[in-house]
Amino acid sequence: MTHSRAVAHFSGTVMKLRNIAIIAHVDHGKTTLVDELLKQSGSYRENQRVAERVMDSNDLEKERGITILAKATSVVWKDTRINIVDTPGHADFGGEVERILNMVDGAIVLVDAAEGPMPQTKFVVGKALKVGLRPIVVINKVDRSDARAQEVINEVFDLFANLDANDDQLDFPILYGSGRNGWFAESPEGPQDQGMAPLFDLVLRHVPEPTVEEGAPFKMIGTLLEANPFLGRMITGRITAGTVKPNQAFKVLAQDGSLVEQGRISKILAFRGIERTAIELGEAGDIVAIAGLTKGTVADTFCALEVTEPLKAQPIDPPTVTMSFIVNDSPLAGTEGDKVTSRVIRDRLFKEAEGNVALKIEESSEKDSYFVSGRGELQLAVLIETMRREGFEIAVSRPRVVYQKDEATGETLEPIEEVVIDVDEEYSSVVVQKMSERRADMVEMRPSGGNRQRLVFYAPTRGLIGYQSELLTDTRGTAIMNRLFHAYAPFKGEIAGRRNGVLIANEAGEAVAYALWNLEDRGPMMIEPGWKVYQGMIVGEHTRENDLEVNVLKGKKLTNVRAAGKDEAVRLTPPIRMTLERALSWIQDDELVEVTPKSIRLRKAILDPNDRKKAERSKEAAA
Repeated sequence: MTHSRAVAHFSGTVMKLRNIAIIAHVDHGKTTLVDELLKQSGSYRENQRVAERVMDSNDLEKERGITILAKATSVVWKDTRINIVDTPGHADFGGEVERILNMVDGAIVLVDAAEGPMPQTKFVVGKALKVGLRPIVVINKVDRSDARAQEVINEVFDLFANLDANDDQLDFPILYGSGRNGWFAESPEGPQDQGMAPLFDLVLRHVPEPTVEEGAPFKMIGTLLEANPFLGRMITGRITAGTVKPNQAFKVLAQDGSLVEQGRISKILAFRGIERTAIELGEAGDIVAIAGLTKGTVADTFCALEVTEPLKAQPIDPPTVTMSFIVNDSPLAGTEGDKVTSRVIRDRLFKEAEGNVALKIEESSEKDSYFVSGRGELQLAVLIETMRREGFEIAVSRPRVVYQKDEATGETLEPIEEVVIDVDEEYSSVVVQKMSERRADMVEMRPSGGNRQRLVFYAPTRGLIGYQSELLTDTRGTAIMNRLFHAYAPFKGEIAGRRNGVLIANEAGEAVAYALWNLEDRGPMMIEPGWKVYQGMIVGEHTRENDLEVNVLKGKKLTNVRAAGKDEAVRLTPPIRMTLERALSWIQDDELVEVTPKSIRLRKAILDPNDRKKAERSKEAAA
């Protein structure tokens, strides 16, 4: 391998190249920073109308304000093209992160001047340091009233040291500024009139040019897969060696060296600003997308016909949570969505798994359900939400953790997460109590400024399922929880689940206000008058531990005799609103969430009450 200058043809000139990733925690300003870089490098025309947060292109990303998919863009500064890859900040989408770091030679670690480095930053930085990247640290939002830039720099240094950074990586350059206001400088005070120029210049100085193999045939490892409506399957990656042209013959090698497919490249696209442009020649060091494949996927090696050895791909962390996706068999199935059959659901799930290597899909023996395993319930909830928007109807089970066996001792191991909770001091005791009930061990407790405390726990993943909404209730919405996969450890013991039973509809029809009003003393309801219900559907939470079947269709008996007092007005308490994440964590193992494009309903897995009783009896007999 020899270090050489990588070139890219653009406007007839030879350009130098830099490939960098931007690493940051959720909401630390990463996508806003990329917007500003594009603006100040002249990637937009003067009169071009551009959406805010251009890198968050997916509807769900815009709604949730998080980056889910990794994306690339490119800017030209002086005589150098800088390819920028925006990485997800959530550990749930870490499968994206690990592959992306193979495409870049440097990283900008963006840290909020008030919050400091957070767990998700730690996750991606740890991966970046492991592959040998030398980071640039950028302290963003120094204009915040609670900014503490100097302390944050010390925290970043400690974080790098804890992650076993080498001396070169610990000697990181630092810039301060505000991405939203469009300036960075070597001091928190400024100057502010140079805009993004100090950051661009630092990238050119500090990030090495891509290392490429001189004179070798074309080789590229697949990093991101997508389906383009016009060009078919497209794979994005960085060319490690050689050049590639449209209509060139190529082959795809799997990680074990076996041949996946052979074919011809129909089109090569490269990132030019926010647009992807067709190019006639892709050269070593550049990040490109190629079309013309039918089977090649992420982590495969795309190469010239004479290549025999595949490139090494980064290993992916194992999935920690699994859920069952089941064909919707409720009486209301097919009334709200148009994609309801097992074949359509199967195709959609396997297509998702192709591009997302952190997901694992297994088919059940009955062929009517699929076990989908991923990094966390957020990743699976995003998949469910995406599918329901596409018109799918499915029933999903409660998330379960993926256990492992210790081969040496035969002991059961479960996933443990590092949980960091920032909370107002007055609520810290209730958080500690709730976390200990979930078998969590506290490892650190320290003040984090402004009467707030930072609590750090090692907690089993299964104890955290559904804790987010409870935490916000306990702390009046003031707590911020961040979690990160830590390790597999011996099973911690049983954790008490939901203590209350449920109210179950005993027949099908439309709910009546009078019936709901009469049932209010039995527990809070989850439906409104006029909603369609069916036998076995969960309509509310029981105040006691047992399940109770109720009639929500019973109207008021009408007579022609009028009482002296006027009729009582029916005033209903507003029902509990179930979001998808809350529903997934709230249900028990014998319950399902029915997800359709218009509704989220809760139901028993076995709808018929007699069959349910039989199943319970056989379960008790087996126990």
